Amino acid sequence: MGSKVWKKYVLWFAHDLVDFRMAEISSLLSLLSLDMKWLQEPADHPFWIVQMHSDECVMKLAARSISLRGVVDLWGYSDNIEDLHQQLKTLDPACYQPYFQPHLSFKVEVETFSNHLSMDELIQKIEVFCFDYLPVVGPVNLKSPDVKLWFMEYYGLEPNNIPEKPYFYYFGRWIIDGQRHLMKKFSLKTRKFIGNTSMDAQISVLMANQAKAKSGDLILDPFVGTGSLLVPAAHFGAYVIGTDIDFLTLHAQTRPSRITQKVRAPDESVRANLCQYGLENRYIDVIVADSSLPLWVHGFELDAIITDPPYGIREPTERVGSHKIPQITEEQAAKHIPSKIDYGHDHLYQDLLHFAARHLVLGGRLVTFVPFFRELYCEENLPKHPCLKLVANSEQVLSAYVSRRLLTYEKVSAVNTEVCVERALEPSLDIFRVKYFNHCEESRQVRRKKNSGFRGHVNSDSNEKSSVASETSTI
Repeated sequence: MGSKVWKKYVLWFAHDLVDFRMAEISSLLSLLSLDMKWLQEPADHPFWIVQMHSDECVMKLAARSISLRGVVDLWGYSDNIEDLHQQLKTLDPACYQPYFQPHLSFKVEVETFSNHLSMDELIQKIEVFCFDYLPVVGPVNLKSPDVKLWFMEYYGLEPNNIPEKPYFYYFGRWIIDGQRHLMKKFSLKTRKFIGNTSMDAQISVLMANQAKAKSGDLILDPFVGTGSLLVPAAHFGAYVIGTDIDFLTLHAQTRPSRITQKVRAPDESVRANLCQYGLENRYIDVIVADSSLPLWVHGFELDAIITDPPYGIREPTERVGSHKIPQITEEQAAKHIPSKIDYGHDHLYQDLLHFAARHLVLGGRLVTFVPFFRELYCEENLPKHPCLKLVANSEQVLSAYVSRRLLTYEKVSAVNTEVCVERALEPSLDIFRVKYFNHCEESRQVRRKKNSGFRGHVNSDSNEKSSVASETSTI
């Protein structure tokens, strides 16, 4: 048999969460068993030139990716417009003949990156860069064409420093959109049940993709909250289950997060969220449980764990416990709510990784966020387990000082004996909460000092002006 043919494509990414692109694409390539070659090393800019075997392959990829805006069948690209024209004039007719037919309508879409142009300017570019040498024979249809020809000018990543000419030109046939519409579909603005820390739709889908969620999987969120991470996993066909120590949150008895909402609706619940999107058949249940004391029997297996543990900022990090021995009668036991103590991040992630190593299937994934004070971040301090391999590490910057990292672990070996997770090296994760609040207090003190100094300067200027005015009037 002959070798497979490789075709050139442009993967056009949305220009946000740049650090998450490679992690998502690599996970999807593995999930879908697709091969990809890089013609250019992946960079921060949103246009990746790759090779894949067929349009069907890139359509499978785009049908899952929320990072992609779309995929283009690349016919030519260059840093020089004349060279691009030359490439198109010498293009193998087999590339375009199937799409240039009398019964197929078309349109040419001109776009620019980092340089806004008016409609008149875009039309002028089509006329100036006239592609009339392409044998297009079908009718024009600007609303719903059968074939969309795509022309892009890339002006770099600095919209406040636009070069006179584009850095690159791209031309090709638009194949398929990415899954950006899921951001609107699963938006928290229209979600039935949300809380203070509900995960936004885009990152929820990214996490489900990195967990390689697929039809028939069983996926757990051990810090489920309002169930934001269960929604995209169920959307991709997985059966979902969650646990959380917060009884009030799981029973929708906490204060509403929306400013305009005074009380919770009686039908708010995690289940209601799944029902909202027609995914109730993928919902198993949520359980009030302490993640430090797993309730699962030995041999219980999960295909993936997707979670975002509390950071101790807007939601407390707690586990069942007491600093004194509680005295509970038999009559009180039925309605007793156990007291809670602080659940340090080091212990939390140690327990989480150990749980994942015991209950994930071989090849299963744990996808979790870990918060960091940026100046203290060191890869050696990431949570570790000998049965889990770190396969992705993406940073989401939250402020100049704080970020969180989405870590994806894959189970590579079974747990044969009791294994202790390696503790993070100093500075440990437990420092995060203390450092965060100390920094906030320092920032407040600096602002107060700055404001008081500014007021003192203003008062000094006022006194000086009144003194000059007094002298002038005396003279």
